[in-house]
Amino acid sequence: MSDLLERLRGRGWRMTAQRRVVAEVLDGEHVHLTADEVHARAVAKLPEISRATVYNTLGELVTLGEVLEVATDKRAKRYDPNAHRPHHHLVCAQCGAIRDVHPTGNPLADLPSSERFGFTVSDVEVTYRGLCPSCAAAA
Repeated sequence: MSDLLERLRGRGWRMTAQRRVVAEVLDGEHVHLTADEVHARAVAKLPEISRATVYNTLGELVTLGEVLEVATDKRAKRYDPNAHRPHHHLVCAQCGAIRDVHPTGNPLADLPSSERFGFTVSDVEVTYRGLCPSCAAAA
């Protein structure tokens, strides 16, 4: 059973066939699919699943904190099941490929108190941008 499915079962989330397929599609490392990509892969496993069901399920998973919604520039939102291990993202500026990265150090500690402007900072999102090997080779 996938890590995401295990977490959802542990929470007592009602596991319908449609929800199970969406969770299975999202399972894996470096998974950052758009809702349409999730739907296309889900249809391959369960032809009768609707786009609305996929969107609703993704919304529920985000609300539960089991999946992260990742927005990069003006591209479609992507869904990341790696919600329980702090990480940042490396994004290809050309093709939009995304990889999870786990740099050492604490980016929250790197923000000097003089730059916090009185905020109580609780979270940091770092996005590294560049060209993936395929796009760099084609350039």
